Amino acid sequence: MTRQINPTKLLLSKWTAVRPVNKEKHFLVIKLIDPEIEGDPLELIELEAIFSQRVIVMNWRELKNLDNWLQGWK
Repeated sequence: MTRQINPTKLLLSKWTAVRPVNKEKHFLVIKLIDPEIEGDPLELIELEAIFSQRVIVMNWRELKNLDNWLQGWK
């Protein structure tokens, strides 16, 4: 299943991993990475784990997968 997300409104949004790894369950979008070619759509975001402060760079569309991510902190 997927959900609708507006990528321009992702900054500082909160997410919960459905299957936490290394106690990393709660995440915050800390950066929207500008595309290399101006005018191209946004693809990548930086997601920070609240517990460890580890940063993950990922395609924002992965957040649409309800099997992996829940919106907000649960």
